[in-house]
This record gives sequence, C-alpha cells and structure tokens, in this order.
Amino acid sequence: MAPRRTALHVGVSAADTPLILFDDPVPDEVPVANRLFDVRRVYAEPGAAASPRGRQVLARFPAAEVVEVPSHWQVPDLHGNEELVDRWVRVKSETLVLGVKKSLSARPNGRSADFIAPSAANGCAMACAYCYVPRRKGYANPVTVFTNIDQITGYLRRHVARQGPKTEPDQVDPRAWVYDIGENGDCSVDAVVSDNVADLVATFRDLPTAKASFATKYVNRQLLDLDPAGRTRIRFSVMPDRDARLLDVRTSRVAERIAAVDDFVAAGYEVHLNLSPVVLREGWEADWTELLQQLDDVLSPASKAQAAAEVILLTHNAGLHEVNLGWHPRAEEVLWRPEVQEPKRSQNGQDNVRYRADVKRAAVARLRGLIGRHAPWLTIRYAF
Repeated sequence: MAPRRTALHVGVSAADTPLILFDDPVPDEVPVANRLFDVRRVYAEPGAAASPRGRQVLARFPAAEVVEVPSHWQVPDLHGNEELVDRWVRVKSETLVLGVKKSLSARPNGRSADFIAPSAANGCAMACAYCYVPRRKGYANPVTVFTNIDQITGYLRRHVARQGPKTEPDQVDPRAWVYDIGENGDCSVDAVVSDNVADLVATFRDLPTAKASFATKYVNRQLLDLDPAGRTRIRFSVMPDRDARLLDVRTSRVAERIAAVDDFVAAGYEVHLNLSPVVLREGWEADWTELLQQLDDVLSPASKAQAAAEVILLTHNAGLHEVNLGWHPRAEEVLWRPEVQEPKRSQNGQDNVRYRADVKRAAVARLRGLIGRHAPWLTIRYAF
C-alpha cells in the first residue's frame, strides 16, 4: 500500500497558533472504529507528535484536533480539573495524549512479574470503578501513548541481557524473567491506538530468557495475529458477572474473556487468570462458585494445563472513593465498607484501605477451598 502525505497543520497549540508537525510520508492507517474511542482531541508533546509512532496514532484518528502541550503531565484542561468528574467516561473516549517516556527503568516486583517494565502507555479508555491508575492522574485518565517505543524496547533488551538466565524457579515463572508491560493501563486497549504492544510482543519473542506479561479486561482479537511464540503471558481478569456489570465499566463481558482463553492459547500466548478483585459482599461465595464452574466447563484441556491464577482481594482508596461518588456512586455501595476495612500502605506508596486482616485471611482461605473443589487444575501463584 502506497504511503500518503498528511497535512502540515494538524491542530493548534496552547497559544492558538498552528501546530506544524511534519511533511514527509506516513504509512496509510485505517481510522479506528472501536466502541471505546471517539477521539476528538489529542494533546501532544511536539516531539511525540512528530515521531513515527506519534504520526501513526494521529493517522488512526484523522478527525481529531491536535493541541500542543509542553508535557504529557502538563495538560491544563485535564489534570486537577475536578469539573471533569461528571464527564469521566466521555474524557476517556474523546481524549488521547502523546508523550515521550523520559525515565526508563525496570523496577523489581516479585508478584505478577519479576520486573515492572517502563510503560509504553498509561491511562485507560475503560472505567473500572476500583482502578488505581486514576489516582495518579487526577480527575482525567485518558490513554497516554509514549511514542519513543524504540528506546523502550532497546532498554528492555539490554536489561534482559544483564540478567542472564534465570537459574532458580520462583512463583512468577520457573524459567523466564517476566516483565509486566502493562502496569498503568490495559495493553489490549493500547493495541487499538498504536503498535507499541505489537512491538513489545515482537521484542520478547526474540528473548529466550524473558517473557512479557500484562493483565487485561478487554478482548482484542487483533492480538491473535502477533505470533508471541510463548513469550507473552496474558492474564485475563475475571470476576462474577454480577460484580463486573456494576464495577467493570466499558470492559468486555466476563463470558467473552473466558471464551477467548482457548483462542489465545492456540495463538501462542501463555494465558493465566487474575481472580481480581475479589469483592466481599452478600452472596460472594455463591457467585464465585458459579464462576469457577463456568471456567471448568468452558476451558479446554490445553488451556487448563498451562493455567495459573493470581487471587487479589479488593484494595480501595479514599480519594478514589470521593471521585467515584461523583460519577458512579452505586459502585461505592460494595467497594467502600469501613466496617470491614483498614488502612494499608501499598507497594506503590499509596495510602489505601483493604479488608481487615482477619476478614481477608478467612476470605482467601474460603476462595482457595472453592478453587480446590471446582477448578482443581488451577494453580494459585499467589493470593493476597
């Protein structure tokens, strides 16, 4: 397919002057037709917009206005704007941000992964009511794409090389160093916006001592074409449908996620399950029993043989509680339960609340028992 030229003037700067980005050819891109996105404005750092990856994103949303900003963390219309609470979902669907990832580092983890990779994106177009990511981005949480993907993948190759082979098995993986590439968003959604996820999957495909990993609540079947060769682990998050319909706003339905597992295994992904978050409310045990029975009925022997699970009980946050009261107060009826919750300082430095130690201990034991009874093939990597 022949390349095409895009217009020089693609938007306006903060000073209402034309934002002149480029005049060289960019590849043809099919405009995005996806229920999660109706992008009308892209806030862009100049260097990010002018980069090949930035131009790709802009070509996927050709009708969007482009507004120059000095930094992806300095978007006056978004950050700290409390008036956006009642437009929470609209901001997610109508807005994108393009930035350059300045600091590249891989943080040790030890739970979902051995390391947290430098983000190729952050934010999300979905709107899960318990999500911690909005706490880091004020009252707006659209997808931010980091366009210097070559620097990110180059850093990861060098970091993996420095580790050498994994010589001792651990609960993360018996043989490979695992890098979480989606800590601050959902890679299945990010892949709709740019090819960053495709580039990351391709990078790890060529790294025999490492794997990529990310959790998702969105079924993006375009990922089936990426040929991961067993070097990318997708963790489909599942919960009872009753919870998901209230809390997992704009996500794929749980039944769709479960139905996709066999296809992703067949396409060369390692597929694990996140039983997350476990929300304790009246009837939770019966609903989790039904979900585990559904998994046992639907998944193929091949999927079950390679499956493993993370069990994560709900962690919440007072600030997010206040935000949710502005756009989704019904969610707080089950998320905010001071009578059974206590303060917690999380690994990411946030002051959160979690279920009291005695309540949590009993719930984890009960869920382990349910898994042993209804899905005994499901190895629990960790539960907390």
